[in-house]
Amino acid sequence: MKMQLWMKDFFGLWYPPVCVGCDSTLSTGEKVLCTSCLSSLPLTDFHKGNDQLLRDLFFARIEIEYATSLFYYEKIGTVQQMMHQLKYGGQEYISDYLGTWLSSELNESLSFQDIDLVIPVPVHEKRLKTRGYNQVSGFGKALAVGLGARFRESVITKTRNTIKQAQLNQSQRIDERKSPYKLTEAVAEGSHILLVDDVVTTGTTLVLCARELLKIPDVKISIATMAIAV
Repeated sequence: MKMQLWMKDFFGLWYPPVCVGCDSTLSTGEKVLCTSCLSSLPLTDFHKGNDQLLRDLFFARIEIEYATSLFYYEKIGTVQQMMHQLKYGGQEYISDYLGTWLSSELNESLSFQDIDLVIPVPVHEKRLKTRGYNQVSGFGKALAVGLGARFRESVITKTRNTIKQAQLNQSQRIDERKSPYKLTEAVAEGSHILLVDDVVTTGTTLVLCARELLKIPDVKISIATMAIAV
């Protein structure tokens, strides 16, 4: 253990922490993102009442209580770089960082104060084995802590591996009648569940997961994501 700590300190001198947005060296007091990248992030402020863009994705598909995303997602930019590092670069800590950030935002809103349970969108076991973690778990755990709710990761499972919706055209996207998600654990009736994901594009993944949760009597569903594609 002492050797591991020494190596961490040694390599930290030669390879200081860098910004996940632009790869510049972080200054004292900066964490994950440099000041420049932080100032350029496209915050949605959906929790302040302007969430119609996100709600429109679910209109006539599922009934939700509240919905929010932390950022707007664009194909080029700091948010895209963060998501890439989180999902493909092994930078799992980004998930917790964003969850802590969003929970502090949501604590300013009355809408999310009665959440009972936070549940992440699951990944298939094959993808979980390849990546080593569910990129949404840290996000969900941090939100649960910040909102004073419980976190449960195995309420919903993914029964088959699928291609990401964003990579498919309209005709190829998952038939919403053939869900790869399944409710596998009991949840108390009347619970208010916060369903969380990374980037929402078509909304199909969240819709299919929410439909499983809506099998629970009197359940209420709210949604929170790291970003929404624009």
